Amino acid sequence: MTAAKLSAFALFVVIYTAIGANGEMLQDTTTETASTDDVITFATDQAHRNLFIEDRYPSAQKCRTCHIEHYQEWSISQHAYAMLSPVFNAMQAKVFQLTNGTNGDFCIRCHTPVGMNIGEPVFMSSLDRNPVSREGVTCVVCHRMNRAYGKVSGRLALIEGDIHTPVRGPTGNEELKRVLENPKLYKVVTRREEQGRRIHADVVPFFELTSPGFCGGCHDVNLVNGFRLEEAFSEYKNSPAAKRGDTCQDCHMGKEPGLPAGYRQAPAAVVGGVPTRERKRTNHSWVGPDHSVIHPALFPHNPETQDFATLKEWTLFDDEAGWGTDAFEDNVAIGQTFPERWSDTEDRYEARELLDQQHRRLAEIDLERARILRVGYLLGKVVVEPINKKGLRFRVQVKNGTDGHNVPTGFTAERLVFLQVRVTDAAGEVVFQSGDLDPNGDVRDLHSTYVHKRRLPLDKQLFSLQSRFLTRNVHGGEREQVLAINQSLDPLPFVRPEVRSTILLGRPLDARVHKKGIEPLGDRWAQYKVKHKALTGNEPYRINVKLIAGMVPINLIHEIQDVGFDYGLSAKTIADRILKGHIVLWERDLTTDSGTRGEEG
Repeated sequence: MTAAKLSAFALFVVIYTAIGANGEMLQDTTTETASTDDVITFATDQAHRNLFIEDRYPSAQKCRTCHIEHYQEWSISQHAYAMLSPVFNAMQAKVFQLTNGTNGDFCIRCHTPVGMNIGEPVFMSSLDRNPVSREGVTCVVCHRMNRAYGKVSGRLALIEGDIHTPVRGPTGNEELKRVLENPKLYKVVTRREEQGRRIHADVVPFFELTSPGFCGGCHDVNLVNGFRLEEAFSEYKNSPAAKRGDTCQDCHMGKEPGLPAGYRQAPAAVVGGVPTRERKRTNHSWVGPDHSVIHPALFPHNPETQDFATLKEWTLFDDEAGWGTDAFEDNVAIGQTFPERWSDTEDRYEARELLDQQHRRLAEIDLERARILRVGYLLGKVVVEPINKKGLRFRVQVKNGTDGHNVPTGFTAERLVFLQVRVTDAAGEVVFQSGDLDPNGDVRDLHSTYVHKRRLPLDKQLFSLQSRFLTRNVHGGEREQVLAINQSLDPLPFVRPEVRSTILLGRPLDARVHKKGIEPLGDRWAQYKVKHKALTGNEPYRINVKLIAGMVPINLIHEIQDVGFDYGLSAKTIADRILKGHIVLWERDLTTDSGTRGEEG
């Protein structure tokens, strides 16, 4: 087996201690594991099924034929990354393990609705999933839905059919009808027996696509026991933006990420090189706080990279070592070996050209990611008190720049936004710091393994907006946990339906989220005290304040690493890439001495 196959098999074996090859629970979870034959048989069967899946759920690549701009935007989006994320896959595997499978497909059914509708196992390498399933929240997920599910947190049924099957759209089929009435101009066909450019035969009006409630199906997450994991839609429903009539789409599919700045006018499609009439044109990039930590050939989605090599072959291409660049190729040692697919120098150069294109697109979306985060998080005033016998005191204001929901929102217990503060004297000696990172890359809170093992002190003045999972102890009281799975005296912990009404509390009795975010247009003040004995007397002192956003805390990677990560990635590699994606949203510098009282902002 190749290295990539061995990696996939290792992940497969670990998670299949809890589930069988058909995705159903095993009776004896302590002894059953998948054999190599199980993996090979499943891969063979899956290859055959792939031939027929697109007759049920067309790939985004087929939509790309006429909707090239939509495809380009979607291909770099977090919707397109939803099923490729190794962090998500490992986290679900860990929760499944902790709950002995009773969590089922609860998380993954929003990350790959197609995969769950076609009956794929909950756990398998993304490299081996059906290509349409691997596309995550792909075109048909939204445009083949015909019911207003609301925030049901359930598996969403999609209309099955090939590319000719009618789709759902916000305005209906008036423009499509005009295109179909001009077959010589647009050169399209709507019948399966005809040869030509195949398109859907109808667009059925589905106004829910323009309503916030459509987003609530996946962005308000309520577990079967009443646990409220995510509340982005609920926050929106109680916000000034909702009262004003602005929708989720207005801020997240318009001209400016995070702002209701209107929409541009442009053709919805270019059919055979001929654009359709201009109309309101939504943006399908859905920029947000996540970023890719996988091989750039795998994401963004790109037909050219997929045609050039298989995804498994791409994982063997050492992008970071510089394969395919002059700097690397001019210094290849005699006798150096490469994986068979990449043994030819010209292939490595061609691959590099494709990867350069991917890196440019990733850099572009990183800029958009920073833009939307800077809309949501603002650094307000910094107020400094005069130095006295008690020392130096100052406070920093952090504001929510939006009026549509809290910040952070969504999966708030895994969104890291914090202040990093450092005070130095005139000689540059550090006299105080808060928000600094431990050697793993975590802030020094109770979830830091270095703090937990007392190798570093707790950062008692840390300002962080990360919410916390609190679980109930057996004898009363609560404690923080990285994953909200309460400890149980039962030899098999389960996700149990709550036996008492959760209406009054809005949550089950055994777990809750301690939210630390900022309400729409609200603010929080961080208070800092530097003891007099820590001051050197070498004035003036420089206060540096940074507001930093990270995708997820590194302690999450530590918590889920025992189930393994997809693509053969190590926990260290993923952690390093997460840290590389930290963004300094705002930075402020001030100086102060014994006679200074200042306010800036």
